[in-house]
Amino acid sequence: MEPGEVTDSYGGYRARLLEELRRSGVRDMAVLRAFGIVPRHLFVPEALRHRAYEDTALPIGNGQTISQPTTQARYLEALRLEGTERVLEIGTGSGYQAALLAQLAGAVVSVERLPNLAAAARAALEKARIKGVAVVVGDGSLGWRSLAPFEGILVAAAGPEIPQPLLDQLAEGGRLVIPIQHAGGQRLRRITKSRGKTVEEDLGEAQFVPLLGRYGFPA
Repeated sequence: MEPGEVTDSYGGYRARLLEELRRSGVRDMAVLRAFGIVPRHLFVPEALRHRAYEDTALPIGNGQTISQPTTQARYLEALRLEGTERVLEIGTGSGYQAALLAQLAGAVVSVERLPNLAAAARAALEKARIKGVAVVVGDGSLGWRSLAPFEGILVAAAGPEIPQPLLDQLAEGGRLVIPIQHAGGQRLRRITKSRGKTVEEDLGEAQFVPLLGRYGFPA
């Protein structure tokens, strides 16, 4: 899926961001293509649009941020999507990562805890003409059972452990990527479901906001 034609003057900035992603080690061509298509400036506050294509996290209000592009690219590569999957995203935030996922998967369900952020993300997705993304409001640590199973689950917040509902909603052969909080910091984990069992991989250090909810940290 691709967004509609969005006329803007940021094409050169997106090209420079792509070069930065390549220098940082991003090799997945589909992921790079997604960053080259999606207009990140539509997902940041207007006052910060001049910084939209910097490789840095930016505040979006409510104590939340839009993540650093290299962090998001690393995250998206870890899912190893082929283009047809149904993906669950936990933590919509600005909606930018959901827009990137829409270029890499068949359908995206994104769960946001804060109703005002969900509304702003829907508006940004519509303005960017992104199709195939459903933004819903709820406790992300519970997943979204009514549309399960999901071939990919991406959690944009660090939990104390892997939420059992997310494991239950992961399809056979699917991948769940989530940062886990430990005493010494956070580690990014990829969990693959194979023949009813799960295989867990450590993908290195991470730094995300805490996952709040029944299977996360107390709000």
